Amino acid sequence: MTHCPECEAVLDMEEDDVEEGQTLNCPECDAELEVVSTNPVELDVVSGGDEEEEGEDW
Repeated sequence: MTHCPECEAVLDMEEDDVEEGQTLNCPECDAELEVVSTNPVELDVVSGGDEEEEGEDW
């Protein structure tokens, strides 16, 4: 059973059908998730565009 790392919702997915690097969206919180491991399946939240760009001083 796989959970969303953002909201902990149970994700109903076929774990045999995912590949490393694949992205999907959580149906509960709509977070964009990346498959970082397939055995076991591990997901990580894809960072949004709110990180500082290199070379910018704010």
